[in-house]
Amino acid sequence: MSDVLFGQSYYLRFDPKLFEAMQPYPPLGTLYAASYIRSRNYEVALFDAMLADSEIEWAAALDREQPRFAVIYEDNFNYLSKMCLLRMRQAAFRMIELAQARGCLTIVAGSDATDRAGLYLARGADFVLNGEGEATLGELLDHLAGRTEASPQTIAGLSYRSGNGGEIVVTPRRPDITDLDALPLPAWDLVDVGRYRDIWMARHGYYSMNMATSRGCPYHCNWCAKPIWGQRYNVRSPESVVSELRWLKETIGPDHIWFVDDILGLKPGWIQRFADCVEREAMQTPFKSLGRVDLLLRGDTIDALKRAGAQVVWVGAESGSQAILDAMDKGTRVEQAVEATRRLHAAGIRVGFFLQFGYPGETRKDIAATLQLIRDCRPDDIGMSVSYPLPGTKFHKAVSEQLGLQQNWLDSRDLAMMYQGPFSTAFYRQLHTVLHHEFRLRKAWSALRSRGRRLRSLSAVAFHGVALPLARLPSDTAAGRADRLVTAYTVRTSFPKSLPTAGRTARPTDSSASSIARHSPSVESTMRAWPPGRSTWPRPPANRSMTSGARHA
Repeated sequence: MSDVLFGQSYYLRFDPKLFEAMQPYPPLGTLYAASYIRSRNYEVALFDAMLADSEIEWAAALDREQPRFAVIYEDNFNYLSKMCLLRMRQAAFRMIELAQARGCLTIVAGSDATDRAGLYLARGADFVLNGEGEATLGELLDHLAGRTEASPQTIAGLSYRSGNGGEIVVTPRRPDITDLDALPLPAWDLVDVGRYRDIWMARHGYYSMNMATSRGCPYHCNWCAKPIWGQRYNVRSPESVVSELRWLKETIGPDHIWFVDDILGLKPGWIQRFADCVEREAMQTPFKSLGRVDLLLRGDTIDALKRAGAQVVWVGAESGSQAILDAMDKGTRVEQAVEATRRLHAAGIRVGFFLQFGYPGETRKDIAATLQLIRDCRPDDIGMSVSYPLPGTKFHKAVSEQLGLQQNWLDSRDLAMMYQGPFSTAFYRQLHTVLHHEFRLRKAWSALRSRGRRLRSLSAVAFHGVALPLARLPSDTAAGRADRLVTAYTVRTSFPKSLPTAGRTARPTDSSASSIARHSPSVESTMRAWPPGRSTWPRPPANRSMTSGARHA
């Protein structure tokens, strides 16, 4: 039995696109909250929805743990939680219902709950934590457990109904935690680490874990929702991060790290200090991270990333049109994306492009400029999305009168245009299909011409070579226009006789879902092979003692 059962509502199985890719990570934000509450002398347990089949497993966890408090605490480091997918919201509502049916006091935290607290309270939640939740949750639990006499009205960062279903009370926002070094490490001992490791090894040949070095982002991209940290940014010391990395490597032994920060190393000099610490402690580990193209060009940042172990850096290239970047308030230039990609490749670091189509005012010329950017830069991977209006953003305010009944995607592959965009949903969905087949075909052709992996590359060339013309068969007039646009781009682009391959490492890779599906065990067989069970990993240190704490950038 536990005092508090933590869970989250992102079920990988409910997101077909990412379920097929099968690169699961535990809910890091939830693990931080569980560790923080445990440090306040509560018995905690975890329900990890990431690898669960359905909400029925949450019900089983409730029956097993019989908690007084059920806390649905979303992973605020998972960008899909910030996107507030409808299927996951439905799962959260069902989880609230199941907890309430068992007499649990139910508390919810996350981006969607912060934006729509009334919706979650109406579905049965007793309290919603607004913004960053650890400190608020600690004070609330102390009140509910009778440890303090403080009333909910005096606890910052809460939404709840007064009396018996009365008016919604929203208390003032709580200041964010600034000394991130003082937080206990995530509660990795609550995670079935062995199951994650087995899935990663079977599907990808290596095991990746997630870490966070900072919270928040101070930039002003006008489509980016920031309900948790707003424009604030706090960062851990490099020494603290390397200390955690050492603990993970000595205790669990990951082969690879995904740094989940919005921007890794935003504070000037942070990456360089981090690289120095990694080298001094001999802790170099291949990692994936996110960066801004303008920041990557500062001084020796890219060289420092290489020294620290960077293997893949994803950047928000967004568009090849400067007019679109300016309209987004992105604060970067197209030529910076080109130069950052060139320097990263020269350092032997792979590059991923986040691309966004469908922003207001986008024209065929803007789309063609983005396609040309991909051809010129030759990123190692791409992720395409369409503009997604989320509450609290300048973009959402500008298009709010155009929004219909659907204001969130069902899952991450949806790509619905939820406002009156430049082109239709069918257009952008077709653009997504054709663009990815074209990109994968070019990438496979490049690999075929380089040494090694020829059979696999030939298979990929054949697959995408067949799939590309099939994808170009228009499903309607709008999709046909998208097809003709990308076809024109393809016709102008001849395959080069050779592409540079120096400095590229073989593993770990961020392979496409289609490649994984063809060359790995099936998703279903992978998920069936490892029955759930609690791991026996040791509990992380309760707190850390570091020479320098987190600071505002």
